[in-house]
Amino acid sequence: MNRVAVVTGVAQGIGRRVAEVLAEEGYALVLADIVDPVDTLAAVRAAGAEALTVVGDVASEAYVNGLADQVRERFGRVDVLVNNAGVSLLVPAEETTAAQWRRVLDVNLTGPFLLSRALDGGGGSIVNIASIAGLHGVSDRAAYNASKHGLIGLTRTLAGEWGGRGVRVNAVCPGGVRTGMDAADQASGGYTDEDIVERVPMGRFAAPDDMAQAVAFLANPARSGFVNGTALPVDGGWTADASWTSLRLRKR
Repeated sequence: MNRVAVVTGVAQGIGRRVAEVLAEEGYALVLADIVDPVDTLAAVRAAGAEALTVVGDVASEAYVNGLADQVRERFGRVDVLVNNAGVSLLVPAEETTAAQWRRVLDVNLTGPFLLSRALDGGGGSIVNIASIAGLHGVSDRAAYNASKHGLIGLTRTLAGEWGGRGVRVNAVCPGGVRTGMDAADQASGGYTDEDIVERVPMGRFAAPDDMAQAVAFLANPARSGFVNGTALPVDGGWTADASWTSLRLRKR
């Protein structure tokens, strides 16, 4: 049987591209999203992958447990879990409501915890999609930053707890990525293209494929079999460069 990967948040953006790349590499896919990911399902099947969709909210323990039951009934095991589902919130801390805070933490942090716990089969790879906002503070993102810092902490903790039984747990930390989430955040007035492009030494946004290739590397034990507990920035050098903008731009 092909290796089996569960990917959450697959309807668009990073999650969809992760599913497509894993399908191209021969995985069977379980596609999880709060909406029916019909286009992603068609894409992975066109790539020759066996695929199952399970629609629901990753913040719901009942949904997660039901998903785990369906996965085991259909495939018998899970080799890779990609915790990608997430929500963004660009609101000053003093204006963030308790309900907004809880929702962001529930989806971005509690969901990965529930899925990791439910699908742990004593081996394989878990890849959490965190953010450079989990490595540094970014203004007007208190809830989002807290969730991604927490996700990196969860990554490291599970790597320590579960590494001894063969489970590798790592995180990918994207910088600015061209996705539907990015478009929505920009439409809210949170930032512009120039804010990202001028900040990144490589001078561009990332594409979803940049993240998907990093996930594929961390998922594959033949390529990353001794990589465990890392938070890998895939950000074009954003977190490496503390230069002021005029100096950085003079280097291009």
